[in-house]
Amino acid sequence: MSDFLKQFGEDLKTNVPGFIAVSVAEISSGMSYYSLSVLADFDPELASAFNLEVVRAKMNAIKALKLTQKIDNIMITLTSQIHIIDVSDNGEYFIYLAVDSTRANLGMTKSILNKYKKEISNKL
Repeated sequence: MSDFLKQFGEDLKTNVPGFIAVSVAEISSGMSYYSLSVLADFDPELASAFNLEVVRAKMNAIKALKLTQKIDNIMITLTSQIHIIDVSDNGEYFIYLAVDSTRANLGMTKSILNKYKKEISNKL
């Protein structure tokens, strides 16, 4: 598992333009299984802890509204960054990714995330 996550992180770092940080966390416990940042002052585990609340709030809203929907991803656009929260198909894990908005290619980024999102559900 750790080799898979290391490869995942290195793949994102190498292939996602504007990569800043990534973290993989479990939704039920909030436990972070992996994190990587290219900026010393950007803590992806701390960011995941806060974004976990965003995911839980949206899941609660879906339940309260009695929707038959699942979260695919949540995108938050900041002044100079884009934060993507990509929830696994089984709803147990999420990938948190931060990229520089001036360099990001969202199509390529989402394609890479979708590839790994399926594998994370199976390997964790």
